[in-house]
Amino acid sequence: MTTERRDAPPTAEGWYVLHDVRTIDWAAWNEASQRTRDRAIEEGIEFLQSATTVEDDEGDSMVVSMLGHKGDLMLVHMRPTLADLDDLERRFERTALATFTKRDRSFVSVTEASGYSERGREFIEGDLDDDSGLARYMRSRLYPEIPEKEHVCFYPMDKRRDPEYNWYDLPFEERAEHMDAHGEVGREYAGKVTQMITGAIGMDDWEWGVTLYADDMTDVKDLLYEMRFDPSSSKFAEFGPFWIGRRFDPADLDALLAGDPLSTPWDDTSGQPAHDQPPATPEDAAADEGHGHDGSGHPHDDGGDHPHGESDAGGGHPHGDAEHSGDDTDEGDSHPSTGGGRPTTTDSWSEAIAEIDGMNARLGKAGLYEGEDYAGRTYALVFETDRDAAELAEDVEGLASNFDHYDTHVTTAVRASGGHTFLVSLWETDDAAQTASGFLTDLDGVNTGARGWAGAGDADGASEPAGTDGDSDIRSRLADQDIYAGQPHGEDVYALVVYSEADLDRLRPTVEELRGAFEGEDHVKTAVYDDPDSEIAAVVSLWADEDAAQAASDDLEAVPGVVRKAGEGDGFGTMGMFYTVKPDYREEFVETFGTVGEQLATMDGHRETALLVNDDDENDMFIASQWDSREDAMTFFRSDDFRETVQWGREVLADTPRHVFLA
Repeated sequence: MTTERRDAPPTAEGWYVLHDVRTIDWAAWNEASQRTRDRAIEEGIEFLQSATTVEDDEGDSMVVSMLGHKGDLMLVHMRPTLADLDDLERRFERTALATFTKRDRSFVSVTEASGYSERGREFIEGDLDDDSGLARYMRSRLYPEIPEKEHVCFYPMDKRRDPEYNWYDLPFEERAEHMDAHGEVGREYAGKVTQMITGAIGMDDWEWGVTLYADDMTDVKDLLYEMRFDPSSSKFAEFGPFWIGRRFDPADLDALLAGDPLSTPWDDTSGQPAHDQPPATPEDAAADEGHGHDGSGHPHDDGGDHPHGESDAGGGHPHGDAEHSGDDTDEGDSHPSTGGGRPTTTDSWSEAIAEIDGMNARLGKAGLYEGEDYAGRTYALVFETDRDAAELAEDVEGLASNFDHYDTHVTTAVRASGGHTFLVSLWETDDAAQTASGFLTDLDGVNTGARGWAGAGDADGASEPAGTDGDSDIRSRLADQDIYAGQPHGEDVYALVVYSEADLDRLRPTVEELRGAFEGEDHVKTAVYDDPDSEIAAVVSLWADEDAAQAASDDLEAVPGVVRKAGEGDGFGTMGMFYTVKPDYREEFVETFGTVGEQLATMDGHRETALLVNDDDENDMFIASQWDSREDAMTFFRSDDFRETVQWGREVLADTPRHVFLA
């Protein structure tokens, strides 16, 4: 038994957090007079709306309708000081609504990040540039915004202190390894689950609180189930009870108490929070006035990073922004329902949206292609704007989420392509697209656009940009060989590649700075790949999220000596990623590539193929090829030589290679 005192990781704290779980006295509510209920609802809405509409630097709040027997209502407040939370508690108790509730459970804590990673410690110790990507990410952990996700899961937890498995008795390095490995699981759920870790040592009976947000609760279940098998959970974690519920707009308090359907705070046709926007249509105004206060009954009738433990400041964690609202509304309400169908049509098209032929080509310019982003005959809206793509994407998320309620909606997305920003919305019918166009042109900077049929029914028969048509054939061919073949510009991994003539000594410090700026849950890796047979090297940056990759593309401009970007120029390019070779086979792999390269040099349409090696890991490589045309590349993928090479590769590669096709 060691008597040595273990090192505690440094921590940084942000906002104080109160989880306040309430049970409603339904018997008293049902017996109360209508006047008493009206007053309770009015004061309750006033309190909840004031709590949820504070300035960004003053915190945030949310209201949750709880499921199950552990409570009916959960209020979650984040504020800069404990005094602020104390004020909120006392203000609520002075409302008429509070007399109908009983506190079932509360949890007091503070947002926290701990320094198990070196970069996390640099932030905590003040050694990072305030404008760096990691510093911005860390501040978002300490001062989080509540994401627009419908479901909430909260539970407290401890780190185990058993004689056999004592977390606090492990050496610092071993704990850091556990945290890093645990975070790897969380990163697989990026875009599905968002988490908030709060520390409660000295504040509550449990050591940490974990709050998870998701549109689909099965994503939370899958995440926690998978994490149960990680040693940091199976050996070193103890979990308290779980509370789950659905977020709702404070203005719907009367609906909650009446047992009526609820809307989320962002569930309106403009894609913005409902209480911040005027009604968009007369039907909306009528719906706003239509909530009655005479109902009764239980509203639940049928009618680091990671969630487990200390929040590692430098690690990955479940996070994402895929928004969705799944609340049903009355038929007369303009909010979409989960029943599908199409939006009600408007009378006419705006003159600012011109009908064109050749929509396939217009979509290709925006980076969307048939067979990859849509299938068959589709009615398309394409708007080109001067707005920043990342900012526009944030504005569009809520609107696209509402569109998803209609079974005629294909996709609505923001794309940055060729230095331009495009907003694209695809529908199965032209009248549904016509209705959607009114909401889209309400967005700032979205004024003029084009519309028309795309896909198999595109009348002009125009060919799509080089490197797009027929990529599905290539993916199918590779799939036959058990090789993952992603969509152009990425699928589960999004790749940014620039080629530079600068020497490695100049590239290394730049890439190191980029890694620091990029560090976060969406960043897979950024590395220098050297071509030993050329004076050109490549800087490759891989991302789990397309929007994050687009946002990072500007940062790659800092790479010195850039001569071109992947995908530029004529011809057809393929890029094989994740060729991780087993160390014992590295020399054999390089020799075999040389043999294959000699064969490629004799093939019609082949321009060049290079094997580039990760400057930090000689066993990590990627293969870049350039061809005159797609069909030339297909000829190689169909060949016996390629098939035999793939069979051999299964023995020497440590992972399945992924291919990215570039126009």
